[in-house]
Amino acid sequence: MSGNMAAAQQHVAHYPPAIGQEPAAPAVLAEIESLGARIALVRGAIRQVIFGQEDVVDQALICLLSGGHALLVGVPGLGKSRLVETLGVVLGLATKRVQFTPDLMPADIIGSEVLDEAEGRRGFRFLPGPVFCQLLMADEINRASPRTQSALLQAMQEGRVAVAGVDHKLPRPFHVLATQNPIEQEGTYPLPEAQLDRFLLEIAVGYPDRAAERTMLLATTGVAEAPPVQALRAEDLMAAQALLRRIPIGESVLEAILNLVRSGRPETADDEMVRRNVAWGPGPRAAQALMLACRARALLDGRLAPSIEDVAALARPVLHHRMALTFSARADGIGLAAVIDRLVDRIG
Repeated sequence: MSGNMAAAQQHVAHYPPAIGQEPAAPAVLAEIESLGARIALVRGAIRQVIFGQEDVVDQALICLLSGGHALLVGVPGLGKSRLVETLGVVLGLATKRVQFTPDLMPADIIGSEVLDEAEGRRGFRFLPGPVFCQLLMADEINRASPRTQSALLQAMQEGRVAVAGVDHKLPRPFHVLATQNPIEQEGTYPLPEAQLDRFLLEIAVGYPDRAAERTMLLATTGVAEAPPVQALRAEDLMAAQALLRRIPIGESVLEAILNLVRSGRPETADDEMVRRNVAWGPGPRAAQALMLACRARALLDGRLAPSIEDVAALARPVLHHRMALTFSARADGIGLAAVIDRLVDRIG
């Protein structure tokens, strides 16, 4: 965080709150600035363990600050699981891991009821599964069947699971960070659309650059490897998530979000290219995700108000898994990234 409150307030003034929102009070602005300084410490602690991948780390933090779930997509060996483990330690979250495989069953994730005999009495007792944690690593989620993947639907949306007609609340905060291998690889299943829509961001994990890979080799092949260090508590993360929602969104930024999301739907788009090539577009969850993620990105960048640049930067992570192309568009070699970039250019 810059620490220059006057400059920060000027930035807020440049993006006045949308109609229906109250402007942030000076006390709130001070809290947000203080939070930004603490988040900077979190980023530093993560980068002591994760080398390179700055955009990936930032997007993962944006997702957690927004209170959402993330899907990390990339080939094996890029440090996706290591990143999730590091985030759990640095943020002070109780973390569990589920390795998704073709034979994994829903009960292996959410838990099940077992017959229990105690003191001569017989009854059923619920044994909670690994989903009862604060940060669940769903490793290689697309290697399990859609039936098993859907076991997370209620947990991700409502923060609870129902077993035998009884609701069981999950700990708070609750986040799912899932890793996924590219769908072209053998032994994978496509994620159901309803499952994809519950991920706030789809984070593309690419190869590190040469300098980062060199640093990683030196740091991870020696006698000892530096462990991650806790920089925040779970209670602090929940307080940050609540504070984030108090950051006003400027009218121009709100309009940019609406224009972007609605222009990606073939039913409401005025672009012939979208109407011809997009099978289905992003729903209201995409707009909600952008509203929250733009606030978090501004916070990471040391600003007290999001800008249209935040909308443009987060368009791909928010929209890519919430849209689908027609068969003819795929046959013509058109990619979703190109369509989203075209939508972003039109809001600029």
